[in-house]
Amino acid sequence: MTESPLLDPSDDTPAPTGKGHDSPFVHDTTAETFEQDVMVRSQDVPIVIDFWAPWCDPCRQLAPLLEKLVGEAGGRWHLVKVNIDECEDLAMAFQVQSIPLLVAFVGGQPVDSAPGVLTEEQLREWLSRFVPSEASILIADGEELEADDPGRAAAKYREALSLEPDNDAVKLRLARVAVALEDSAGAASLIAELEQRGFLEPEAQSLKDQLEITSSASQSGGVSEARKAADDAPEDGELQLKLAEALAAERQFDEAFTICLGIVERDRDGLGQNARDALVTFFGMPTADPEVVSQARRRLATLLY
Repeated sequence: MTESPLLDPSDDTPAPTGKGHDSPFVHDTTAETFEQDVMVRSQDVPIVIDFWAPWCDPCRQLAPLLEKLVGEAGGRWHLVKVNIDECEDLAMAFQVQSIPLLVAFVGGQPVDSAPGVLTEEQLREWLSRFVPSEASILIADGEELEADDPGRAAAKYREALSLEPDNDAVKLRLARVAVALEDSAGAASLIAELEQRGFLEPEAQSLKDQLEITSSASQSGGVSEARKAADDAPEDGELQLKLAEALAAERQFDEAFTICLGIVERDRDGLGQNARDALVTFFGMPTADPEVVSQARRRLATLLY
């Protein structure tokens, strides 16, 4: 193994032994424990291997920075140290020509490497290639919770947004959950923020449409008033459509879908187009039962094609 010109094995300056780490995220490994420490553990969390030696001055410069950053990450990645004097077989297996050398493992496979001493900025940039951010972990947690516990999902998204205030994807997720939780004001505020960019993603536009339907239904007196008006004028398709919107706003999707599909069947190219647009909006509402939506989609396709 060729030594780096920066390395001086004769340097007798005291150096860390690499053992007895205070952090639970820093580990020493050997050829015997490498598979468990790196191959297995990297299936759950990214691993950074630090090839070092006690006599290596650049290694002493890099070690405190690595330990600082792994501590800040709080378990989002682990540092595994390999003393090349004690683990020559591992150094040879990785073709280590100079130290320090960092090698990243994800999912049991090496994914990147970084030789030499990096600045803190360079090291953070390198780590960001394969270590998920704290916000991204919170977002993933929120996505898992959305279906069964939207309240907890919202808390995860709010925490992620506090870390990344300009993350529009988080704002959109939080608006979606707010709609599910019937927090129309909160959802509308988030959609308004997104709209300031000059555009809305299709999902954001769908949420805005849903909020407008909910607001319109509320202002017109809800289902009871809309039903009375529709019953008084059964031939008035516009009033029937207003009733469908009021029903959807109160999560009575079966009847809302039936009314809209009936309008499409009777007047496919006239008011039926408005009913189709309403159905598309209803289908995207997070509170709609997927099975009921699927049945209505099939019925709409049959009517149109």
